[in-house]
Amino acid sequence: MNLFSPIKIGDYSLPNRIFMAPMTRCRSSEGNVPNNMMAHYYAQRASAGLIITEATQISTRGIGYPHTPGIHTAAQIEGWKHVTKAVHEKGGRIFLQLWHVGRISHPAFHNGELPVAPSAIKPAGSIYTPLGMQEFVTPHALSIDEIKTVVEQYIQGAKNAIEAGFDGVEIHGANGYLIDQFLRDGTNHREDAYGGSIENRARFLLEIVRGIISAIGSDKTGIRLAPSGTFNDMKDSDPTNHFSYICEILNEFDLAYLHIIDALEGDIRHGANVVELSVLRKAYKGVLIANGGYTQERGTSAIQSGLADAVAFGALYLANPDLPERFKANAELNVPDTTTFYTAGEVGYVDYPTL
Repeated sequence: MNLFSPIKIGDYSLPNRIFMAPMTRCRSSEGNVPNNMMAHYYAQRASAGLIITEATQISTRGIGYPHTPGIHTAAQIEGWKHVTKAVHEKGGRIFLQLWHVGRISHPAFHNGELPVAPSAIKPAGSIYTPLGMQEFVTPHALSIDEIKTVVEQYIQGAKNAIEAGFDGVEIHGANGYLIDQFLRDGTNHREDAYGGSIENRARFLLEIVRGIISAIGSDKTGIRLAPSGTFNDMKDSDPTNHFSYICEILNEFDLAYLHIIDALEGDIRHGANVVELSVLRKAYKGVLIANGGYTQERGTSAIQSGLADAVAFGALYLANPDLPERFKANAELNVPDTTTFYTAGEVGYVDYPTL
C-alpha cells in the first residue's frame, strides 16, 4: 500500500491516494462566481485521486475574503458547472468545500452588519477587506433561530453543489471558521444547548452533518477538522479529548472521509496543544485523510503505517499540476510562488509547467 494504490471513497473508486487539498486562491469573478480560468486550474490537476475545492461560501454572511467563490446563487452554480465538467472530462473527481467564516470577517463585507459567531468574542488581529486592512470586530452571537437558519444554508449549499455537478462535499470544520468556533471552548462561551460540554459544542456540526447526509447521502459527505490549529486566534482547553470524542461520534455516519490537518509549525510556535494524528486514527474507523506540510516520503510512511488512508497536498499541488506523475517519476518539483497565492490573473495560477 502506498500513495499510488487505488482507494474507495464513498461509492467512488479513485486511482490514487494523492489528493488535492482545499486552497483559497481569490480568483473568482464579480458576484463570487467561478470562471473559466478556475475551470482550467482544476482540470490541470485532474490526475489527483480527489480534488477538494477551495473554501466556498454557503451564504453572503459567510464571506470574509475578497474574490472567493460561493455556492448560494444561480450564477455561482452555473459557474461551478464549467469547473466540474472540465474536471470530469479529464477523468477526475471533485468535492466542493462548504464554508462559513463566522467571526473571521468584517462589516465591510456585510453592508455594515456585524459578522456572526457562537459567542461575542473578538478575534485578535486584522483582515483584508474592501476598505483595506481592518481590525477584527466583536461579532454578533447567533440566536438559536439564526443557528437553525445557518444549518439550512449548509444543507442547501450541499444540494447546490450536487446540482453543479460535484461528486460530493467537504464540510469545512477547521481553521478557526464558524464550525470550528462552535467546537472550541476558547471561542464558544454559550450557556445553551450549543455550548458548555463538548456534546453541546458539537451539536452545530452534527446537525449540519445529519442534514447534508439526508439531502445528498453519507457517501458524498466528508469533513475537515484541525484539532491542533491556532490559525485565526483559536484555542481549546483539552483538544485531545474533545476531538477524540468528535471523531468517535463521526463513526456513526459512514462518511466518505474525515480530513485532518496536522499541527503545523505555525501552530506549534503559537503554543498549540498538539493532538497526535495517531490518537485520532484510533478514534476514527473510517477513511482518514492527512494534511499539513506532507512530503512524498512522509505521505508514503503515513499510508504504509496505517496512520492515514490518503494524503492531501496543498502548496505542492498548487505548484505541480501533475503531482502524481512527478511523484511516480521521482521528478524535480516546481517551487510554489507565495507572492501569487492570492493575486488576480493567470500568473502563479495556471502557468506552472508540467513534466
